[in-house]
Amino acid sequence: RVRNYETDTYGHVNQVNYLRYMQEAAIDASTAVRYDEATYLQMGSLWLIRETEIEYFHALKFGDSVEVATWVSDFRRVRSRRFYEMHLAGSGELVARASIDWVYLDRASQRPIAIPEAMIVAFAPEGPEALPPGERRDKFPEPPPPPPGAFTMRRRVEWRDVDSAGHVNNAVYLSYMEESAIEQSASIGWPMTRMRDDGFGMIARRHLFDYRHQAVLGDELDVTTYLSEPRRSSIIRNFIVARPNGEIVARSRSLYICVNLAKNMPMRIPQQVMEEFADVVAAPQGE
Repeated sequence: RVRNYETDTYGHVNQVNYLRYMQEAAIDASTAVRYDEATYLQMGSLWLIRETEIEYFHALKFGDSVEVATWVSDFRRVRSRRFYEMHLAGSGELVARASIDWVYLDRASQRPIAIPEAMIVAFAPEGPEALPPGERRDKFPEPPPPPPGAFTMRRRVEWRDVDSAGHVNNAVYLSYMEESAIEQSASIGWPMTRMRDDGFGMIARRHLFDYRHQAVLGDELDVTTYLSEPRRSSIIRNFIVARPNGEIVARSRSLYICVNLAKNMPMRIPQQVMEEFADVVAAPQGE
């Protein structure tokens, strides 16, 4: 059930919370086959997310209930892909779908280890051979070089950002990214309130996340964002989360749609917005 505190200024469930629903579903699914947190602690292992892709189709609101289905798609030596679908309870309308590529790690060394055969059997009781053939993992698409107006925000990892493994929770990276996009827009003269008062919003439709390293309490992170590939009513927003020394921690390629808030329908990105954001739009690849 959607809680009021999970919604944002548009009255929609904030995009970060869909990732949290997925995490809860994965934990419940693992617990259901007797691999709960205590078991993983005893085994000295854990799962960490390597890549996430999520697409949003329907905005959840306060009072809605959502059903989250999740299943394992494949197992590789140290990796497993899990799929998710969210449907509006009652109507069955598709709310979001996602996939997460998980990596199995030794808890002490933080290095990948082989997934135990017993665990594979627990998650795939019909046998691993009953699972569909594993899909090829495509490389994360390289973003275009940052334009002159690329915006960077520095964040120090706070206690509230880390999870039980002591790492920044994967959903928190999206919070960092969302905050950097909001701050960049405000620095150009387009705070969220102005967009809302003008009757439109830039709403996330799809995210592709690539997690490279783990950040921990006290780390300083630079969150850089800029735009690319503008279309009539959509644009790509690129995010790079890196340490001050340049080591990339996480990245995202995110599709945003310009939406008429009154009609809840896509609309053309206002020409004034495109003109004033020109310095933060990367040149097309090859130029």
